[in-house]
Amino acid sequence: MSLLLAIFAIFGWQPALATAIQAVNVTPERITVQFDDTVENASAFVLDDPYRIAIDIDGARAGTDTGQAGPIRAVRQGQYTPQTARLVLDLARPAIFQNGRFSDNGREFSLDIRPASRVQFANAADAGRASFLPPAAFRARPPRGRGELTVRLPRATPAGQMELPEIQGPRGRPLVVIDAGHGGHDPGAISPFGNVYEKDVVLAIALATRDALLESGRVRVALTRDTDRFLVLRERYEIARRLGGELFISIHADSAENSEARGATIYTLSEVASDRETARLARRENAADIINGVNLGGEDDDVRSILIDLTQRETMNISARFASLLRREAGDDMPFRSDYHRFAGFAVLKAPDMPSVLFESGYLTNAADARRLFSRDGQRAVARGLAEAIETHFARRLTSTD
Repeated sequence: MSLLLAIFAIFGWQPALATAIQAVNVTPERITVQFDDTVENASAFVLDDPYRIAIDIDGARAGTDTGQAGPIRAVRQGQYTPQTARLVLDLARPAIFQNGRFSDNGREFSLDIRPASRVQFANAADAGRASFLPPAAFRARPPRGRGELTVRLPRATPAGQMELPEIQGPRGRPLVVIDAGHGGHDPGAISPFGNVYEKDVVLAIALATRDALLESGRVRVALTRDTDRFLVLRERYEIARRLGGELFISIHADSAENSEARGATIYTLSEVASDRETARLARRENAADIINGVNLGGEDDDVRSILIDLTQRETMNISARFASLLRREAGDDMPFRSDYHRFAGFAVLKAPDMPSVLFESGYLTNAADARRLFSRDGQRAVARGLAEAIETHFARRLTSTD
């Protein structure tokens, strides 16, 4: 036995012997994965921004990428761990999965795909991972016990253990927290013009925005990340809340199947997503949540839900007003879509007591937008527009003329 195989045997890894993915068949309504032997299990979940559906096959070895159909723009395969093959379905538009199932012999797994609204997609993203087992007679291994569940993606760091970023700027000034989307192993959208990653573009814009704000000295600034690292979504706004942020801006860059789509878009929290988050917060086992300076620990569920709802409604109103302000102040520095203000249930927008927007700075799939976002001058123009809107927002609030 070779040294490499001996190491794999010690740790229980068998990359050369894992079941191979033989074929992936794609139709507008279904994706079907075929194996040359049985596998352990499968799980699926959706990923937002850009729209994706991911399928993990435990006990499988990845095959080659495949084609497209309907909402599925492409299917990519990779070896996520030595024993887990991952398929990523890049979607041209929002779609969700249902009816995951194995064939009777355990050598085929399929998911039904159906179109969805943005809100439905966001809700599916919040729902997390769905798991599926092959028929008992054809499982590669018995199902794991509850204590042996493997979590593939990092969990959010508990608030008390979270390392907080540095706040920069003069004391006493209002604080904006700027979040550069994606990072680390999550590249975000990938531009067909030069194979540039969204995570790098938005980090450059975030850094330029910070520099513009610090130069004027009117606002304090903190960045959720200032390097190429990954953060769980809820960690991003929890960082802002723990810092006492008074405005949260998550910066992204969009992509679309239509290469003519261009311009910036601003998202704020949707009514449906707000209702779901209010219910989630009100049901927390630890009821001692402090919302907008009010400790809700002593209230019953109904009162707590009403107080959270009132706070979040006001936060949503301020967020929507900031979206209009950003369009007005930054309109000379960058193009915006005609329908520049949209609503969604993105996780980073769900802090109940902090105005929050998700800013799509343009489309990496549009040649003109890509040139602007890839250039230093274009990034500084976006940063200038953001900085002017942020400073105007806080100036209005300080003079109570908002």
